[in-house]
Amino acid sequence: MPDIPDYAAVNRSYWDDMAHEWVEMGERAWQSEPTWGMFSVPDAGMDLVPADMTGMRAIELGCGTGYISGWMAKRGADVVGIDNSAKQLETARRLADEHNVSIEFVHGIAENLPYPDESFDYAVSEYGAAIWSDPYVWLPEAHRVLKSGSSLVFLTNSALAVMCSPLDGSVADRTLHRPYFDMHRIDWTEVEVDPGGIDFHLTMTDWFALFKKTGFAVEDFYELRAPEPSDNVRFFVSDSWAYDFPAEQVWRVVKK
Repeated sequence: MPDIPDYAAVNRSYWDDMAHEWVEMGERAWQSEPTWGMFSVPDAGMDLVPADMTGMRAIELGCGTGYISGWMAKRGADVVGIDNSAKQLETARRLADEHNVSIEFVHGIAENLPYPDESFDYAVSEYGAAIWSDPYVWLPEAHRVLKSGSSLVFLTNSALAVMCSPLDGSVADRTLHRPYFDMHRIDWTEVEVDPGGIDFHLTMTDWFALFKKTGFAVEDFYELRAPEPSDNVRFFVSDSWAYDFPAEQVWRVVKK
């Protein structure tokens, strides 16, 4: 195994072990039109995935089962999907074959992309690298491989959702459990409820500072909302919580 950061090794093991639980969701997503996040918010109106990608070279950073890569390929793009989990990529390759699309799937990490500068016209990460990789490393790397004027679209959790997530790993509530400032690396490996991997989140100030330092300009920002309140729990938040507060946010930034 090539040298990778400690957190990437932890996350690789976690996602290889969990990959079987994401197969069914991946199969459904491959058959759908583009949506975003836990609540399948339609892309229509946000238009984060270009309707016509003919002639574009695109990369998905942390592609998982590859459904966003599939959406882009079906819209005409030449697509690369890179992921830290070999098991997730097994599902992605099978589904690409079943949907008769050609995608280059690569086992690797978004912090070290095996491509020259200015190789891509579009980059995207829905969760994936956007939370499982260190933004101070993967964001400059995405900037490096994008052409000038090209977009990076990525979805993360809101800082509020992270602050309202109890330290034992249970479902988010309406109490602040951790500080906002100095937010960065969050380790879920030894929590009592549903242990996970290591993910990364920033304050709004830190996101904007990183965009400026890296050379990205913010073009769009969306806070996603659950369609209606209910006691249904999706991963770490209830629909009622995510109806009242943003659990997820999507950025579209452009390389200057």
